[in-house]
Amino acid sequence: MRVNTLRSADGLKDLSAIIAADAPPPAIMLPKVKSAEEIELLDELLTDNCAAIRFHVIIETNDGLDRCYAIAQSSARIDSLLFGAVDMAAELRVAPVWEPLFRARSQLVHAAAGAGVDLIDVPFLDLEDIDGLREEAERSAALGFTGKGAIHPKQIATLNEAFSPSEAEIDYARRVIQAFEEGDSGLVLIDNKLIEKPVLRSMYRILAIAEAAQKRR
Repeated sequence: MRVNTLRSADGLKDLSAIIAADAPPPAIMLPKVKSAEEIELLDELLTDNCAAIRFHVIIETNDGLDRCYAIAQSSARIDSLLFGAVDMAAELRVAPVWEPLFRARSQLVHAAAGAGVDLIDVPFLDLEDIDGLREEAERSAALGFTGKGAIHPKQIATLNEAFSPSEAEIDYARRVIQAFEEGDSGLVLIDNKLIEKPVLRSMYRILAIAEAAQKRR
């Protein structure tokens, strides 16, 4: 459930309604978050039958971007950060296109990775431009985003493809893992390239994503 910003009267009404509800939502989406303190206070307020509510935090202001690392770390309930590119572009006085927002996206990748949470890119608004959707989703995935918002079911297949590892990537990950499991050092040789053991973390992640994608089908 998306609520209004908690720094507004409507947001406080939303929060009061959630607290009073017999069946609160499983998760809430929080817009225009500007500080870790906002999340920490919300965490304290949502107790008892609201204790299981998860948080999805939208970063779409200069203040939020500046403090995004602390925000991402502010609660164990946070499942994802979301990039609000349109509002962010307005704050930065730039067009809502890739190049001027590259730094903001990169900063959010750093914050989400540090907290171990998902990072969801802004939805692509042109429903008829599937090629444009694919291109932007692939760029987001390459940068470190774990997903991208959808505004219509017709976009989902393209997004799933962009954020899922290819068969070649899955095969390579399995080969690297097998080589390290069978070896006895911190280095292995795969396709004439030396691979160091820290790479295993990425390989296990590729297989985990592939397994999750398979379960969705």
